[in-house]
Amino acid sequence: MLKIHEDFIVDRKGKRKSVILPYREYEDLLEDLADLAVVAERRKDKTVTHKDFLAELKKDGSI
Repeated sequence: MLKIHEDFIVDRKGKRKSVILPYREYEDLLEDLADLAVVAERRKDKTVTHKDFLAELKKDGSI
């Protein structure tokens, strides 16, 4: 699980207006977001059994 070390910029009333993150954590969040977008796009894709998947890999010479 990603640990976030955020700091906030607040207005005069103490309301949070912006977030400051270490750059690496920002990159990790963007990567996670991209991964989730792919999952969402492919959630209706046809699935195959593990057995069929292995057979296809063997047929292709991947394993």
